[in-house]
Amino acid sequence: MPLLWAFFVGIKEEMTRIEAINCLLNNYSAFYNIYKNEETKEYDDPALIARCEFYENSKKYVISQKAELWHSDCEEFLYLYHVPHLDMTAYQKYLDYAHQDGTARMHIQPGHMYTYISPVFVCDSMDKDVKKAIKKCRIYKSFKFGLHGWMDVHVSAVILPEEKVIYNSSGHTTASVIRKVLFHIKKK
Repeated sequence: MPLLWAFFVGIKEEMTRIEAINCLLNNYSAFYNIYKNEETKEYDDPALIARCEFYENSKKYVISQKAELWHSDCEEFLYLYHVPHLDMTAYQKYLDYAHQDGTARMHIQPGHMYTYISPVFVCDSMDKDVKKAIKKCRIYKSFKFGLHGWMDVHVSAVILPEEKVIYNSSGHTTASVIRKVLFHIKKK
């Protein structure tokens, strides 16, 4: 059915997982370096669609760059997963992979401010215990008592038919971006 006809009749066409993932990747491509798993073959599970990397370096200096007052390095590693039904074993497996791989990619040094590791699951349905586990997920670590920054895991899951985003306490910014991109809903 053409989209215009569906608008007049009032029938809403649902977005598929592939369309949602392509929409997210198009949005992320302006800010992230995107490494698609089908091209890099880093992870043998086809559920991982892409790894997106973001790096930012800020510094303040006086008169010359040699007289640096401060500098900070920020980075984020986002893992985009395509899962028809998210159950607890798949959730734990993919969360563990994102955490281990993201931790291995961190650059901890003086001036490091933060690293965010963000697994994003795009699915049609999920178990209730997975929803609870996502909301309770809290993985955080500071380095050298916070002098070399911290690492935080932001977990988000999109349930497409319900147009709902489930996230942990740290993942609210990732979830708000997903809502705006996929469902065109602004934060109240």
